[in-house]
Amino acid sequence: MTDANPADRQAADERTADGRTRESPRRGRHGYGLIVAVVAAVAVVVAAALVTVFALPRASGGQPPRPSGIPASVSDSQASLMDLQPLPPVAAPGFTLTDQHGRTVSLSQLRGKVVVLEFMDPHCTDICPIVSAEFLDAYRDLGAAAGNVVFAAINVNQYHATVADMLAYSTEHDLDSIPGWRFLTGPLPRLRAAWRDYHISVQAPSPSADIVHTSAIYFIAPDGRERFEASPTDDHTANGTAYLPADQLTAWGKGIAHIARLLAR
Repeated sequence: MTDANPADRQAADERTADGRTRESPRRGRHGYGLIVAVVAAVAVVVAAALVTVFALPRASGGQPPRPSGIPASVSDSQASLMDLQPLPPVAAPGFTLTDQHGRTVSLSQLRGKVVVLEFMDPHCTDICPIVSAEFLDAYRDLGAAAGNVVFAAINVNQYHATVADMLAYSTEHDLDSIPGWRFLTGPLPRLRAAWRDYHISVQAPSPSADIVHTSAIYFIAPDGRERFEASPTDDHTANGTAYLPADQLTAWGKGIAHIARLLAR
């Protein structure tokens, strides 16, 4: 995404909480004395903040502090691996799109099931296949609980947005072996609305360029409310091939299944 125009940012920065424009500071006879005082005050605040940060308790194993709201059955290492974050239990943004078999699917139709929702590019050769493998592992780990979970993805590639594109990717990565799998696409305005509602940044400059997009997994409870968000990651070999160590792939699958199972209860 392109940063806002510097002048616009400066104008925005000069607005107070009540919307009025704040005057720029002026330097009078005592201007430099005022600057020194301000700098000194800022230094004190920064020093105090640093002391506070370094004094925060850390979880075992050197992990960052555990976010409140993570289920106790999720280990610190699992929460850290997935960058798992609890979300306010508000209604997940709705959408109506078309899956890889040409069926119309609305989020409201999935009520009563846990929805594990990602955003994928059907021509991606980087992180999307890795998340797909994690979904397959999670489905297998769910066992008998798999019938209570829908795995879904919304397309982020406006240049490859046909039902056939969704089916080809689903078949290539064996995702259609998951009974509840839905790879959703639709007209660009509907896709953009879903990206916006779920805070997904998509950069698609041309059909030949790589699609750069946010990778996020949303866990939506059977009542249609958002509950957790996770942030998938990958690594790359020296020649640029994306991968994730086998133990981490396995851990991701188990983590996705564990959260989904908790929400399905």
